[in-house]
Amino acid sequence: MTSLAQIDRWLSERFAGVLAAHRIPGAAIAVAVGDDVIQHAAGVLHTATGVEATPDSVFQVGSVTKLLTATLLMQLVDEGRVELDAPVRRYLPGFRVADEAASAAITVRHLLTHTAGFGGDVFTDTGRNDDAIELYVAALAEVEQDFPPGTMFSYNNAAYVVLGRLIEVLRDRPYAECLRDGLIEPLGLTHTALGAERAIMFRAAVGHLSDGPGEPEHPAPLWNLPAAHAPAGSLLAMRPRDLLAFARLHLRNGVGPDGAAVLSPASVAAMREQQVTLPALAGFGDGWGLGWELGHWPGGTVIGHSGNTLGQSANLRVVPAAGVSIAFVQNGGEVATTVHELVGFLLRELAGVELPALPRPPAQPEPADAERYAGVYVSPAGELVVSGDEDGRLWLEHRPAGIFAELGPVEPVEEIVRLDGDTFVPARPRLGWHRTVVFLGDDGHGRPQYLHGGRVSRRVARTLS
Repeated sequence: MTSLAQIDRWLSERFAGVLAAHRIPGAAIAVAVGDDVIQHAAGVLHTATGVEATPDSVFQVGSVTKLLTATLLMQLVDEGRVELDAPVRRYLPGFRVADEAASAAITVRHLLTHTAGFGGDVFTDTGRNDDAIELYVAALAEVEQDFPPGTMFSYNNAAYVVLGRLIEVLRDRPYAECLRDGLIEPLGLTHTALGAERAIMFRAAVGHLSDGPGEPEHPAPLWNLPAAHAPAGSLLAMRPRDLLAFARLHLRNGVGPDGAAVLSPASVAAMREQQVTLPALAGFGDGWGLGWELGHWPGGTVIGHSGNTLGQSANLRVVPAAGVSIAFVQNGGEVATTVHELVGFLLRELAGVELPALPRPPAQPEPADAERYAGVYVSPAGELVVSGDEDGRLWLEHRPAGIFAELGPVEPVEEIVRLDGDTFVPARPRLGWHRTVVFLGDDGHGRPQYLHGGRVSRRVARTLS
């Protein structure tokens, strides 16, 4: 294996070049083997000001926050105050979505594992007061059910907001205070901020977006998503070293830096146990635990999570068997290819783990049955419209809704080609890679019921237009 000192020298020489090659304005990285940590930064935090990134700069970590929320929930399990397979209504009697049967059946485990089945990309803005999460959860009463609880995986931001509300109710204080008291202070996280008001106390990154392939990166129009989504990842900003301090809690079987127990070994182990097998998607993992995404690859098991929000992204990767952890944060550019190349290289050199290659379309793709796949597939994020022709070619059009329609450019209509079975990839890369989509289920007429790209979009009876 390559030593951490060798990786330190490699990053000193190459990190800035990696960012430039992938059009990333600025980034920071921390890498640990055991308790030894190295850290680097390059580029700028804001292209309009030119402020340089440093290892202590804070970046929004987006959905990596879900790991902290899951850990706070498991602390309640340790205390005997939550049972994972109990209905959510045991703790939140007023919890409901549009489907009453689903409302009564959804369990805490369903929320943790993204199997609750209701639409998860609902970004209702309920203000910035301490009741924002409570008001958001009440507004879920209108959200439709896509599938029965526990029958499928569909990444669900809203589910983690419900978990945040559950934590608030049982702790009898706001989520921000629960996070501070449960993890930030016990772990000594000194460069961690929940929201812009606290992030500006540090050297804080600004997200960047581009208007299309090859277009320059420009500052995002907003710094954060609605405050109510804090438990799912709308507000938290951290430096990479603090993110590794959180990972170290899980590598040390729940023991904090002062030797005190923050989480039980049983809960640490339970969070890593596979609960769900993912569809054949070109993401990081092939399974999901209680919060952790899991990747079972040649050389070992990797646990982690990714986060993306308004032009910022974060990736945490941990190899428990090797004691290796990596936190990489960036503020724009090509995310997926950078993570795959850079983090993949570090995992291979430090832990002997080989990530699978990113998918590429076949040179001569097989024709598809356009009549079978064509249709309108909907979710709270908008519509996905699949159309085709008699030559077996398919096109995918994104019609975003809500906050997704307000932010960033509209994605172009793209041809998708068969990769394998009902798995398809864009014929041309976007942001440097070909992101897979999978058609699943049966609508009763021999056509897929769902289009899955990490989240489920459900086929509706609607004429293409």
